[in-house]
Amino acid sequence: MSSTVFDSALFRDMFGTPGMRTVFSDDTYLETLTRVEVALARAQARVGVIPRSAADGIAAACDPRRLDRERLRRETGNVGYPVLPLVSQLSEQCGDDGGHLHWGATTQDIMDTATMMQCADGLSLIGAALDELRARLRHLAAAHIDTVTAGRTHLQHALPLTFGYRAAVWLSALDRHAERLAEVRRRDLMVQFGGAAGTLASLGPGPEALRVRAELAAELGLRDPEITWHVARDGLTSIVGLLAAVGASVGKIGTDLALMCSTEFAEVAEPYAPGRGASSTMPQKRNPISSELMIAAARLLRDKSSAMLDAALQDFERATGPWHIEWAVVPEAFLLLSSSLAQASHAVSGLRIDTARMRANVDLTGGLIMAEAVMMALAPHLGRQRAHHLVSALCARAAEDSAPLADALSEDLDIVAVLGEQRIRQLCDPAAYLGSARAMTRSVIGPSDRPGPADTAEPAP
Repeated sequence: MSSTVFDSALFRDMFGTPGMRTVFSDDTYLETLTRVEVALARAQARVGVIPRSAADGIAAACDPRRLDRERLRRETGNVGYPVLPLVSQLSEQCGDDGGHLHWGATTQDIMDTATMMQCADGLSLIGAALDELRARLRHLAAAHIDTVTAGRTHLQHALPLTFGYRAAVWLSALDRHAERLAEVRRRDLMVQFGGAAGTLASLGPGPEALRVRAELAAELGLRDPEITWHVARDGLTSIVGLLAAVGASVGKIGTDLALMCSTEFAEVAEPYAPGRGASSTMPQKRNPISSELMIAAARLLRDKSSAMLDAALQDFERATGPWHIEWAVVPEAFLLLSSSLAQASHAVSGLRIDTARMRANVDLTGGLIMAEAVMMALAPHLGRQRAHHLVSALCARAAEDSAPLADALSEDLDIVAVLGEQRIRQLCDPAAYLGSARAMTRSVIGPSDRPGPADTAEPAP
């Protein structure tokens, strides 16, 4: 019986994806540990530290599929780490050549390097999922570059904007995360090979030790660091921190979608499938499940990043406890973000958008959303503060009388004298006060296939 949502047959696809589970599965981990040991032997043979024949024998004989898993589980629990039990079995597979296995290495060298290789594969999956979501958001923003909706601050109507602009804001954060992802891959995916205390003393004082590390890095496609990072955990902290940051940006999308799905807004709905988001007792319910999972993943990822910062406080040349935190946190962080990105792509790809309801919501307050436009038109004539005070009073009167703002403005002779009836009506048109929303949206999504007017900002009143 499963004890966590990551392993549960019921919940695991809500908190991870099959591909990411494979990356961090026991089978993959043992294969990766074995690959690191074989790569180390090959690197050492190229440098001349061990006989080439021994490295060839190790490469030919080591087979993670032949491991006695029960014995490995039992001995790992006893030792506290899987590498010594693994090396024991692999050495047995190699016969006499096994005497050159794990030469000059320490347990953490092998485990850290394997973790970095898993992270490399995990980041590839994250990058692909991120690209898919970005493409779908780019399409969504382009399709709704002119769809007027209510901009909201503090959950109150603020100014009109477009739904395409809102989607482009979501996209812009993910575009920056894609750049950060490339930088993390270049900087933080490092090989680990330092020996017992990080100095590689077991390979002697000559240049061979550092040459082995460089060869090992090249063999595995990882960066060769300047110095052993056994207790300098900034690389993994940075990786998980980025996962949490991406999760937060996806969680922001989920938050906006969940609110827009609410009955009172009713501006969007997640893709429909029979039974999805259903209630056990209320037949009418259609809950925004994908958005809820995106929000949950964001909050859980925050804790993963926090835990990694705790794990970075390591003592001297080998940590007493913090390292173990990473074993739990790193796989779970990758699983959570993989699920969040998958849920976001699902939600965005089939999002049902009610443009009429969006416009109806803009008009819900009878034009009060256009108060700033009127104030800014009056400001050159009356001064900004006086204009603000006057329009605020008229907004209060219009709200109290449930009258359109345009009517309240037209009843004020001073405002009519300054602006005129036609200008008042123009200023109360939400589509005429979108500022640079179109231009900024285009700058995020690139040239649109949709024909439309030139990208120019609304002239100052």
